[in-house]
Amino acid sequence: MATFNRILLKLSGESLMGAKGYGIDEQRLAEYAEQIKEVHDMGVQVGIVIGGGNIFRGLTGAGKGFDRVKGDQMGMCATVINSLALSSALGAIGVKNRVLTAIRMEPIGEFYSKWKAIEALEAGEVVIMSGGTGNPYFTTDTGSSLRGIEIEADVMLKGTRVDGVYTADPEKDPTATKFHDITYAEVLSRGLKVMDLTAICMCNDNHLPIYVFNMDVVGNLKRVLQGEEIGTLVHSGKM
Repeated sequence: MATFNRILLKLSGESLMGAKGYGIDEQRLAEYAEQIKEVHDMGVQVGIVIGGGNIFRGLTGAGKGFDRVKGDQMGMCATVINSLALSSALGAIGVKNRVLTAIRMEPIGEFYSKWKAIEALEAGEVVIMSGGTGNPYFTTDTGSSLRGIEIEADVMLKGTRVDGVYTADPEKDPTATKFHDITYAEVLSRGLKVMDLTAICMCNDNHLPIYVFNMDVVGNLKRVLQGEEIGTLVHSGKM
């Protein structure tokens, strides 16, 4: 039995690079697709938001002379490219899925609405929601929080390359210790970089818990859904 019925899976665009320095690593993409298939086969309803940092990051572009709005729009397009790649990988292994976009771009994807997403989830499709919020100045962290709340997900699973939330960056500080669980208020007071401030506040206000885990270890997504405590639960304190 899965511990959650409906999830919002937030994937990092950078993680799609795998061993490459840019773009999409086909092996990493295939591994992600297989992990998603595993939990989908368990009967879990899976909504996905994926970043675009492996292709273009609007904020970084703005620091190099790009207009911020155009830079963010380029970042939105990058998330669509990643979503199409994941959709193709899922389709290749027999997982029915649908790409929804926050900005109209038929026939690349259908225009997003909450009702369309929920209908597809309840019909057994994996739903990939791309284009962020459709607006500049918002990250895909905020986009995933918004979509998770809208589709009434039980939890947001934030798949990263780190196995949870630590007191400091474990890649830089060997003394950093991992939290089993932590409240949003403590995340904010400690200044921990779990997600951006807007995303954290949205999840806190709407009581959407986040589970942070290492998605790059094959099989970890299924372990989370089976209740194994391999990451960190971030919650509002009202559980």
